[in-house]
Amino acid sequence: MKNKILPLLFIILIAFIGCDLEREVVTGLQEQQIIENYEYAQRRATSTYEGLPSGFTRVGNAMLASAADDAEFTHESSSIQRFNTGNWNAINNPDDQWSSNYRAIFIVNRFLETVDGVNLDVWKLDPSPSAQESYQIRLKEIEDWKNEARFLRAFYYFELVKRYGGVPLITISIETTDDYSDVKRATLDECIKFIIDECDYAAGVLPELHTSGELGRATKGSALALKSRVLLYAASDLFNDASWAGDAANSGYIVSSNTDRIAKWKDAADAAKAVIDLNEYSLHSNYGALFQTFNSPEIILARRAGASNHFERINYPIGFDRGESGNTPSQNLVDSYEMNDGSKFDWNNPAHAMAPYENRDPRLAQTILANNTTFKGRPLEIWAGGRDGKGVPRATRTGYYLRKYVNPNLNLLQNQTSVHTWILIRLAEIYLNYAEALNESDPGNPDIKHYVDLVRARVNMPPLPDGLSQAEMRDRIRNERRVELAFEEHRFWDVRRWMKGAEYFGAPLRGVDITRVDEDVFDYQPVNVENRAWSDRMYLYPIPQSEILQMGWQQNPGW
Repeated sequence: MKNKILPLLFIILIAFIGCDLEREVVTGLQEQQIIENYEYAQRRATSTYEGLPSGFTRVGNAMLASAADDAEFTHESSSIQRFNTGNWNAINNPDDQWSSNYRAIFIVNRFLETVDGVNLDVWKLDPSPSAQESYQIRLKEIEDWKNEARFLRAFYYFELVKRYGGVPLITISIETTDDYSDVKRATLDECIKFIIDECDYAAGVLPELHTSGELGRATKGSALALKSRVLLYAASDLFNDASWAGDAANSGYIVSSNTDRIAKWKDAADAAKAVIDLNEYSLHSNYGALFQTFNSPEIILARRAGASNHFERINYPIGFDRGESGNTPSQNLVDSYEMNDGSKFDWNNPAHAMAPYENRDPRLAQTILANNTTFKGRPLEIWAGGRDGKGVPRATRTGYYLRKYVNPNLNLLQNQTSVHTWILIRLAEIYLNYAEALNESDPGNPDIKHYVDLVRARVNMPPLPDGLSQAEMRDRIRNERRVELAFEEHRFWDVRRWMKGAEYFGAPLRGVDITRVDEDVFDYQPVNVENRAWSDRMYLYPIPQSEILQMGWQQNPGW
């Protein structure tokens, strides 16, 4: 067969050029010297984490929530808007993660292939007790790095699978001289099995916790938590219902061949319960403060960024110095927050409509900035004609601004900065994963209500009512995921895996028009802000067209 230099190859070549190893080779060191050097091995181990995502500015400076029914991004030129208009395809995908994740996978594969070549003779051959102790420590470190790398590779593969379905499973660092003609997409089942097997392996060898100086590194909990998420997706409708897929229904790339849904849900429930049973994590006492910290007993996996004010500049309300409005929450999301007695909010209730932000689930105020709430020392003026409202260029169109993850204590004119931590997995998600999977596999099990109630109790919300049917509990769990995990990149994927795209993402995005009647007296009128486009082909991303043309793979349905 002829060797090919294909788009995937080009991506991998860039990855090789971009890693620490190649940079050092370019400066004059030989590759073998880099491979054998312990200090460079440490740096290469760190580089395996570089592919972990951060959702602060996922697409065109916007959060992924602004491509769901939870928000609207005020920068109309942002590429995030392509999702909302339906103007994206296999050539122009605003969130095309194909190359970045295969780059991360290449770095892991290369590391795994070479790290055993590290030369430890300076300690191994020294008979002194201190040198021998150092030798054993370094051997253990190398094994830990390898185990963490395998977990990370599984994480990167799931980032691909949830977007594209079955993808090529590459576990070696392919070079540009290799033959690529036989690279094929693996089936969905093969991909899920690979990821779960890697999670199981990592969970068996990784430590349960790291010391405070090593926070952010993968642990047994990270591996079990990823397994919980993967199995939840694998049991959900999208990967088991081919009704939307047309001719691609039987390809094996988008739908599982295993039809035992109850067993899948049970596996997902068991995986979530395994994380809970570690007893290594607990809910952070303060919901709002959780998103301003890195060191929390609730966080299972996170990516910490350097000090910056970029996120605040994008998302501060327009009436504050250098604020750009950014990701503005929708009325769709706001309406999903219950009253603090557990009843639904209702615009047809005159008391609710007159004071729509009073007596609500506390997570509303800890996630979203509403009119007349205090931010940075003054009430927000989101009413028409106010400093933050309609009439001001780039003001929110929805009537809301983002609070979650935003540090309100920065003076942007003085360029003050702070460290931001993107939480990838936390315990509250695991509780809700468990409840959802258990409700599908064993409806009526008392653990379902118990773990949802634990999430609600953190913010003093009342327990769910007793005696809910399976369908009623399903609706309550889904709503709980929406409000608890808002702006954490769950809604975009949850709606897809539930196959509710037309219902939620095809409906108009709503906001509120606010008129000031008197001091501290306002009239609120819900309005449609934007009509959104939805097609069922959007349940999965298209494989990049360059790969389809040159590899001859089957494209995902509808693209």
